[in-house]
Amino acid sequence: MIAAYARNGNCEEALKLYSGLHLMGFLPDHVTFVSVLPACANLADLQHGRRIHEQVIKSGLQFNVFVGSALIDMYVKCGSLENARTVFDKMPQRNVITWNAMIAGYAQIGQVDKTLDLFCKMPLRSAVSWNVIIAGFTQTGHNKEALSLFYEMQRTGFQPNQFIFASVLRAFANLAELDRGMKVHEVIIRCGFQSDVFVGSALVDMYCKCGSLDDARKVFDKMSERNVVSWTAMIAGYTQNEDITEALKLFEEMPKRSVVSWNAMIAGIAQNGHFSETLNLFQQMQFSGVKPNPDTFSRILPACANLASIEQGKEIHENIIRSGCQSDVFVASALVDMYGKCGNLDDACRSFKNIPRHNVVSWTVMILAYAMHGYADEALQLFEQMQNSGTNPDSVTFIGVLSACSHVGLVDDGWKYFDLMSQYYHVTPSMAHYACMVDLLGRAGYLYEAQDFIENMPIKPDATIWSSLLGACKIHANIDLGELVANRLFELDPADGAPYVLLSNMYAEAGRWDGIINVRKIMKDRQVKKKPGCSWIELNNQVHSFLVGNESNQ
Repeated sequence: MIAAYARNGNCEEALKLYSGLHLMGFLPDHVTFVSVLPACANLADLQHGRRIHEQVIKSGLQFNVFVGSALIDMYVKCGSLENARTVFDKMPQRNVITWNAMIAGYAQIGQVDKTLDLFCKMPLRSAVSWNVIIAGFTQTGHNKEALSLFYEMQRTGFQPNQFIFASVLRAFANLAELDRGMKVHEVIIRCGFQSDVFVGSALVDMYCKCGSLDDARKVFDKMSERNVVSWTAMIAGYTQNEDITEALKLFEEMPKRSVVSWNAMIAGIAQNGHFSETLNLFQQMQFSGVKPNPDTFSRILPACANLASIEQGKEIHENIIRSGCQSDVFVASALVDMYGKCGNLDDACRSFKNIPRHNVVSWTVMILAYAMHGYADEALQLFEQMQNSGTNPDSVTFIGVLSACSHVGLVDDGWKYFDLMSQYYHVTPSMAHYACMVDLLGRAGYLYEAQDFIENMPIKPDATIWSSLLGACKIHANIDLGELVANRLFELDPADGAPYVLLSNMYAEAGRWDGIINVRKIMKDRQVKKKPGCSWIELNNQVHSFLVGNESNQ
């Protein structure tokens, strides 16, 4: 009965039944333990799993190979690799399931050396063993290692099965290796797996991610059986390649749309910047009777944030509360981000304080919200709390921290955090971090220091970097440096009208009418047009956009 509950996903019921039997004086045997431990694993309930481990020891069954394998699997899925390895090392006998469980644990957290070391010591490997290590490496981004193992497997005479092919195709997709992916496609046809739904879905995904939509569609159309993964992969392929029309058309043809399908479509449209359409699609989803899940809310809230649609954001917040998803850290983080970007810092703070357990995402979005609103002290204090909590900041966190320093001119602190990022946390500065530093130096009036910083960057500065310095030149009325920076921007993107306009405004403020005439002449010769201004207004839960000079609205 316990095993049946666990197999059907009723893991809490399985644990309740086990606890009830234990209180009644029932003595569990190896079958009981093998049945109940997967319930702990599926719930990631480490505390309950440890208690059952103690009972295993009291029963004298800790050396049973099946119980030991179940314990390792439980500890691995609960994220306790040390305990899993202790059980593994103490087992006098191990079977292929034991080895696979331990190898999967290391592979799934990207510990390549330990995974390979254990895999090499394995006395007997099965197709499952190869799939465990290849799939684990693929899932953690070690795609080249996964492919090396695939080719080694073939050299040893192992015949890949449909699951191994699916994992290998995912590695080719992640690496955008179209040519080698096509060669494996030929092998799949020879092996007779082309009609397998898992392989077919992986092929569609591989071709889409490699930018070959025609080949993806050919595979999709030839599939005798399609599941939600197949449909979602093809739809995602269209959205990733900015073909929203075809994505929506295929979505309408989908025979059965699950919450996963809706989430993929919503995410695809949002990633292409169609935020109003994203909100409309969310409404269609609700009208269709499909209930949103935490993933849905995490995807839809950024659309409200980008449109500054506070009213719709609040309605979705109410929906989240009714759905019982408010304690999900990713949903709560999306709420913090939405309220922050919509200008409602109080609700952002309330949403942040209601998160039961913070992760790097929740800390980061709150730091960004404080920085965006100019609350530098609060942002930096929260950053200190984050570090004290044991959560390591990531690259996005440091963008928030550096932005906070920039808003209030904390130049020394900015340098301190910039060095901390690379030297202590080993986060490689990106273009965004360099842009923050240029903005910090520029706002504070250190224009030539900013110029020197740009010219000594280890990566080639883009237009964003130079635009930040040009804006600082305007603030501090430094026309000489402004002209030099503007010319750099003209070279980088001659068609962008923004630097021409900014330089022209600088000339106007200085009374340099000859400069204005010269800039306008250059714009005319190069056929550069100034982009019209755009504003949004929210009315009756609809966001309308207005362009300058256009009497109609969207």
